[in-house]
Amino acid sequence: MGSSRRRVVITGMGVVCPLGSDKDQLWHALTTGQSGVGPLAIGPQNGMPVPFAAEARQFQGTIDDFVTWDKEQAKALRKGLKVMCRESQMGVAAAQWALADARLGPETFDPERVGIAFGSDHMITLPDEFIAPISGCLDESGRFQFSRWATEGMPKMSPLWLLKYLPNMPASHLAMYNDLRGPNNSLTLREAAANAAVVEAFQTIVQGRADVMVVGATGSRIHPMKLLHAVQQEEVAVGGDPARASRPFDRNRTGMVLGEGAGALVLEELQTARTRGATIYAEVLGGGSSSVARSHLVAHRGQAMKNALVATFSSTGARPDDVGFVNAHGLSTRSGDIDEAWAINEVFAGRSRPLPVVAVKSYSGNLGAGSGMVELIAGVLALDHGRLFPVLNYETPDPECALQVVTNGDAAPGRSFVNLSVTPQGQASATLVQTGIDAPFD
Repeated sequence: MGSSRRRVVITGMGVVCPLGSDKDQLWHALTTGQSGVGPLAIGPQNGMPVPFAAEARQFQGTIDDFVTWDKEQAKALRKGLKVMCRESQMGVAAAQWALADARLGPETFDPERVGIAFGSDHMITLPDEFIAPISGCLDESGRFQFSRWATEGMPKMSPLWLLKYLPNMPASHLAMYNDLRGPNNSLTLREAAANAAVVEAFQTIVQGRADVMVVGATGSRIHPMKLLHAVQQEEVAVGGDPARASRPFDRNRTGMVLGEGAGALVLEELQTARTRGATIYAEVLGGGSSSVARSHLVAHRGQAMKNALVATFSSTGARPDDVGFVNAHGLSTRSGDIDEAWAINEVFAGRSRPLPVVAVKSYSGNLGAGSGMVELIAGVLALDHGRLFPVLNYETPDPECALQVVTNGDAAPGRSFVNLSVTPQGQASATLVQTGIDAPFD
């Protein structure tokens, strides 16, 4: 962390999530105890095994959900919506809001020096896309005849169908609509994608390959096929009061709540931001990642999170006592929360004072890849406002999750926080963010 190293700051933020479609709505919900979980409304409800979810209800997927700079960009975006699935739409919308928040419009930057790093889940086709093509291949008894697919089924598919579901499309759309010609990459790492994208963008700027990076992540766990998969493979809350269903680290937690959403940041080289008079929310100091699995590919999430935290401290020069709070993954599952609590306690064992822990998923549920970015933005807002937000529904401490869970909204955030995420497969990522532009840690 030499003094000559290029420093990276956050100058823009945008969100589309169950708690609102801008950062002010997000902060208001977090500080007033408003849950984003409610009865399942988007998509099919009959026969679904989950009666509630955390949906981005304000987002309709129309041009009105997007910030546009001029009529030409609005026209291109309106046309492009036809080849975006909902996850891509949310991701692009969040990034457009971040660009607007950073005041980076046309002719305010060198397009060759602005890049993109965008994270996502794997994207799955909606079953509706196949109804007409499959119906065209049924025989008189209603059986599907594969021999008819090439001539009677596939022609009924939209020629641009696949473009809706490629995970690199959010970054591609953003580059085209905003003429961003710098480094461009997409990371399909589920819940670990956001922190990984931030660190990649951070390194791109530090290495001098760009001066500005648009960083985002978008995801959904309420797509019908993903929802069914989650219920079969993971710990999912399926009953009780929707607003009380997500309860990270609480002894009576019953599983995660499924949701959808996206978030985006504008990262900028410090001197570039200062020169143009940008608002500086915080500084990104670095991060780390790790993937750990035992034999037979059984995930070791706790060890992966511990490794990611250790790597973050190693890369930034920070110490456990330097961290103001941990923005936990806080999935609200029995096993996941225990694994995370173990990792946090292992890394911060030598700390001289209690470590506050917050969990945005208590409000928003699991947004897939979008979770880590929405959570990071919530952490930056906590630094900016000088206060933490309480963990919703945390009532009964779990002795197996011995953490200093925040229940008081007036608690101080300190100067920095670690954002921590992990996937069910044992891929973990972390990012360390500091308020303002004071000198980084020694």
